[in-house]
Amino acid sequence: MLVLTRRPNQSIVISGGIVVTVLEVRGDQVRLGIKAPREVDVHRDEVWAELQQANRAAALPDRSAVEGLERLRRQRPDA
Repeated sequence: MLVLTRRPNQSIVISGGIVVTVLEVRGDQVRLGIKAPREVDVHRDEVWAELQQANRAAALPDRSAVEGLERLRRQRPDA
């Protein structure tokens, strides 16, 4: 992990297309501004984790749907 020290209104550049700017430091909170191309997804870590979990769940077939398809397949006469 790269660790950098920045002050308000200072930035870092990632791969030339992503700029992260420190907007404000207040107590233990830091406000960041992120400028990135539209095709780059930017999420908070906890939101990213929820999206990944939802995607994994959506990729798993519903057990009752699979069982229903299996029943239909068994009932269908072979062509």
